[in-house]
Amino acid sequence: MSKPDFSTLTQDNIAAFIGDIFDRRGDEEYLGEAVTMTEHMLQGATIAEANGQPEEIIVGALLHDIGHFTSEFGTFSMDDTKDRLHEQAGAKVLEQFFPSVITDCVRYHVAAKRYLCATKPDYFNRLSEASIHSLNLQGGPMNAEEVAEMRKNPNLKQIIAVRYLDDAGKRADMETPDYWHFAPMVQRMVDKHMAAGGSAK
Repeated sequence: MSKPDFSTLTQDNIAAFIGDIFDRRGDEEYLGEAVTMTEHMLQGATIAEANGQPEEIIVGALLHDIGHFTSEFGTFSMDDTKDRLHEQAGAKVLEQFFPSVITDCVRYHVAAKRYLCATKPDYFNRLSEASIHSLNLQGGPMNAEEVAEMRKNPNLKQIIAVRYLDDAGKRADMETPDYWHFAPMVQRMVDKHMAAGGSAK
């Protein structure tokens, strides 16, 4: 697939566009973990599917780190910030195509780590060394005011589910299907958003 300008993306080609990113960029290193970017996101989606999670959770896990590739959408450069706030960038490029539950899973998966560290003391013990390092860069556990604000989000349950899948998707020896196995789910989520009055062309 030829890489389109972001302005040309529509309901009919966004799923294929994302698949092209997975195919071309997915072998890039995932922040010091033992898996690549593609392996990480596919593992989360595969675990969700195997556990009978709803499609919004599967797709949320599949796309939660798409913000690491937002330079592909022509809206963010690699040099915007040091960590490029990938969760905010990813949500911004997806929000015109996907339901809010999915974009919230993308936008708040980093915040969810901080939330869980503040509200579930044992959660910290399941974090990888790289995830602990990034936690410190991201502000550490939430304070009481941040926790209270996070609890107002109507999609908190789904956000937390994707966070746990994010943590689980770091196994060097796990086999998964490729992106195209999940592409029909991605398209269904896009179509659902459009049917509800979404804004994409």
